[in-house]
Amino acid sequence: MRKPTRKRLEEVLTKFIMFMLTSSLGTVVDLGLHWFLSARFFQDSYLWTLWIAPLISFELAVLTNFIIAYQFVWRERITRRSTRSFWRHFAAYNATSAGTFLIRLLLMQGIHFVFVSLGWLQGASYEPVLCNMLATCVTGTMNFYMSEFVIFKKVNKKKE
Repeated sequence: MRKPTRKRLEEVLTKFIMFMLTSSLGTVVDLGLHWFLSARFFQDSYLWTLWIAPLISFELAVLTNFIIAYQFVWRERITRRSTRSFWRHFAAYNATSAGTFLIRLLLMQGIHFVFVSLGWLQGASYEPVLCNMLATCVTGTMNFYMSEFVIFKKVNKKKE
C-alpha cells in the first residue's frame, strides 16, 4: 500500500470539512424531524420515539445529504451524469448509510440506558434527540469514510 501524499491528505481533509459543513443540513433535517415526530405524534412511546421516528427522519436526511454530496461535494468524481448514475450512487449511499444507521440506533439505545441508569433527563422531550445527536457524532465520521473511499472513490486516470 502506497503512503498518501501531502496533496492527497489535504484533499481528503478539504472533502471532510465540506462533507461536515454540508451534512449539517441533513443533521438539521434529521434532528428537527425526529424531535417534531417524538414531541408531537409519538409522545410516551419508547418504540416510536427511539426507533420509528429516527427511521423516518433518517431517510429524509439521507436523501438531503446525498443530493448535496452528489451535486457539490464529490461532483468532479462523477464522470457520467444521468438518472441511472444518480440512482446507482444513491443506492450505494443509502446502503452504507443504513449500515451506519443501525450502529447509530444501537448507540442511541446505549446512551438512553445510561441516562436512565443515572436518572438524567427522564421525561425531557429533548432526551431522544440528545441521544440521537450524540450517536450521530460517531457515525458521521463513518459515513464520510464510506463516501470518500467507497461510493465516490477517486479513480486513478493514469493507465498502468
